[in-house]
Amino acid sequence: MNIKMDYDAMFSGIIGEDYAMLKQLSPLSYEMSSLVGATVAEYAKSASNVVELGGGTGITTLSILSQHGSAQILSIDNEPTMQKQAQESLAAWVNAGRLTFSSDDALTALKKLPDASVDSVASAYTLHNFTQDYRKQVLAEVFRVLVPGGCFINGDRYALDDIDVHTRTTQQEVSRYFSVLIAAGKLELLEHWIVHLFSDESENHIMRETQALTQLADAGFSAIQLSHRYEVNALVSAYKPQ
Repeated sequence: MNIKMDYDAMFSGIIGEDYAMLKQLSPLSYEMSSLVGATVAEYAKSASNVVELGGGTGITTLSILSQHGSAQILSIDNEPTMQKQAQESLAAWVNAGRLTFSSDDALTALKKLPDASVDSVASAYTLHNFTQDYRKQVLAEVFRVLVPGGCFINGDRYALDDIDVHTRTTQQEVSRYFSVLIAAGKLELLEHWIVHLFSDESENHIMRETQALTQLADAGFSAIQLSHRYEVNALVSAYKPQ
């Protein structure tokens, strides 16, 4: 059995056009979403209570559900259009009692959860959208809701500390946006991605690697590790001390 082929087939069948476009436009972000699911399954083998920040259309949600057979997920996203897509495409997991949704923003949703009530918090491509101050508050709440020994796993845009290398890498990324979306005739989507990228790269949003890892340490996390760097994308894992 070709596991990779079966895995891709499941994603394309359930997520559909969103998945297909993501693989063309940002293949590394798809790989990172898959890696988040695998890492949750690996580091939380006996832990089934998972909170996902920024569930979007459900690509990372599906990755976690499919790779962690006992995971029960609360998926948080305050963007109604994307969350509606996730609710429709992942209805089987909702009906099975393994998936619930919150339409609050991340900070509000986390504040509603009790102390030490969550085994793991996972996210992909959400934290980099937050302003620096809001991100700091979210990480403090993530730390609070995790059980001792609980893990935070985030696949995201972690900007390179070397600004020149980061700029060249981002320029290559933008070039890919133009190639894929112009060929597909999706000029409005191209405009959306370029405008969004300006926000990602702004000083009030950019998640520079060393600064981001320091922010996790300041929140109280330990065993902080950045791995699987692909261009501006990387996986970060961190733990709440026992």
